[in-house]
Amino acid sequence: MPTSNLTRIQYTQLDTTTWCVTAQVSESVSHLVTGSLWNKSLWLSSCNTSCKDIIKFNSLNWYYQVATAAPRHSVPALARKQRQQQRQGVRQLLQELLKKLSVNDTLDESGFPYRLVNSQYYVCFSHTGANHSKHTTKSNQTTGQNLPSKIAVVISRQRPAGIDIESNNIAWHVVRRFYSANEIALLEQLSTEQRDNTAKLLWQIKESFIKINQYTLAQGLGMDYSTLIPSLIEDDKKSLSFSISNETKKTRHRSAYRVATLHAQETIVVF
Repeated sequence: MPTSNLTRIQYTQLDTTTWCVTAQVSESVSHLVTGSLWNKSLWLSSCNTSCKDIIKFNSLNWYYQVATAAPRHSVPALARKQRQQQRQGVRQLLQELLKKLSVNDTLDESGFPYRLVNSQYYVCFSHTGANHSKHTTKSNQTTGQNLPSKIAVVISRQRPAGIDIESNNIAWHVVRRFYSANEIALLEQLSTEQRDNTAKLLWQIKESFIKINQYTLAQGLGMDYSTLIPSLIEDDKKSLSFSISNETKKTRHRSAYRVATLHAQETIVVF
């Protein structure tokens, strides 16, 4: 199986049971340039510390050499090629993370949420999609150019976790179509820049919960998270962690989920 070119890899430890990793992916293979090893002791130790103590968000950068320019393609061919690269890339990125954690395991893709075969750790993937996605604004769209895609992986020992990586803002007409009346009313009170940034973060939270609870797209995007908007506005592009209840019949007995906003990685993690 050919390997993808993974660049700008960033690992983030969320707590003693949860790790995420993000990267860019393209089709060519290049030489890996490693950095200093990161501490995996918290992951391998028992989860017996307080929430306040274990939130670290210690990110380390891993850089690869950039490959030569890829050939140009038509827009449909580019979209198909990107989807293939992303599908391959997230699985390759998962193996990189497992290797760093000294976890020898394989992915079980027979059902959702994904889990590892032996350890039963939960796994969730995300990618930025084709450059011409109808849900995003057109500021970063291209024609016939094979740009790197962004991909993300989260693994958790405790329970299903959701992750969403997104580069572009969500088109306002899409927000108005799917978001709740309460969310739209609050978003309309903001400046255009603040509105678009907050709407994007909400979208990523909704996508993450869709993956956790296996909602349909319309059901998950229609969930009302308007109570989170003040926290997202105050975030001001800094990494933030806060709790949110996940009131469903399946999860009501569990503790509240935590939401991590990782702006440098354009990523939201719900864990």
